[in-house]
Amino acid sequence: MPNLVPPKIPDGERVDFDDIHRKRMEKDLNELQTLIEAHFENRKKEEEELVSLKDRIEKRRAERAEQQRIRNEREKERQTRLAEERARREEEENRRKAEDEARKKKALSNMIHFGGYIQKTERKSGKRQTEREKKKKILAERRKVLAIDHLNEDQLREKAKELWQSIYNLEAEKFDLQEKFKQQKYEVRGHGPPSHAPPAVMGPTPPPAGPFPSLHRHPLRPINVLRNRINDNQKV
Repeated sequence: MPNLVPPKIPDGERVDFDDIHRKRMEKDLNELQTLIEAHFENRKKEEEELVSLKDRIEKRRAERAEQQRIRNEREKERQTRLAEERARREEEENRRKAEDEARKKKALSNMIHFGGYIQKTERKSGKRQTEREKKKKILAERRKVLAIDHLNEDQLREKAKELWQSIYNLEAEKFDLQEKFKQQKYEVRGHGPPSHAPPAVMGPTPPPAGPFPSLHRHPLRPINVLRNRINDNQKV
């Protein structure tokens, strides 16, 4: 066991143990008070942080709820728009189908009426076509190709005489037909023949000077005139 050496008390001074004990107690009390204050300060900060955390949590929860509400409203609006668009498309489709059906019925009705009209027109035009074909056939038989390029002067004179005689005959026939038509028109109307009508239709009187008085002097001059007159008469 080690030897214990008591503290050495200085000479000439009196030691106050009560004062030392009191100071030590005050020091310990101050340290304890400091610790208690620090503890409560930390506790207060922790409580404030806890309250702040709760506030942030509540705020975040409210924000999420608001965002969810907005999303729900937007989704509801989107569904409403889709339903309206779907209804509009269905209505448009039904309207289009109805218009197409009405157009088809109208087209079918028009085709039926037009078919009847075409048949009636064909029946009417059949006779006109037949008469037209007959006329074309007669004109084709009367129309002859005027080939005069290879003829000499004497042959051209003879050809001109033949053409003049043909024109004279056609004019006479035309005159007779016109007079006959006038007489028939008066008879259909219930009148007699016109008082100024001649007793017999004999056609126009040919010119006494011959078909072409200047034919011997200018044998080629009347060829083009004759060709035009022949074509005009053949179109009648």
